[in-house]
Amino acid sequence: MPLILVIDDDDQVRGMLREMLGRAGYEVADAPNGKEGIRLYRQNPADLVITEIIMPEKEGIETIMDLRREFPGVKIIAMSGGGSIGPEEYLYMARRLGANRTFAKPLERDELLKAVGELIGI
Repeated sequence: MPLILVIDDDDQVRGMLREMLGRAGYEVADAPNGKEGIRLYRQNPADLVITEIIMPEKEGIETIMDLRREFPGVKIIAMSGGGSIGPEEYLYMARRLGANRTFAKPLERDELLKAVGELIGI
């Protein structure tokens, strides 16, 4: 069963993704910030990482850069609900730094599951 690591500081978003991805047949691990997410990835590399961009501790852009540097083949989906400059700028930056796909929140379930399947190769 493919493993997906979800990194998001919002407990509700992590719970929703854990449930949605679990129902779709994936094993899911989660972390509340990039620092914890990278620690979990080092312990048990996931087939895919889904990360929020704006978080405390270690935000998503830095998390993407660190994962890409240490694990060049990692597959990453970045998501953002925006912030001071809106989600488009953050997601553009995430793509430039190595995210394979990006999504603005609120997430569209079918689009996200399609991207997950394509990136994992299912």
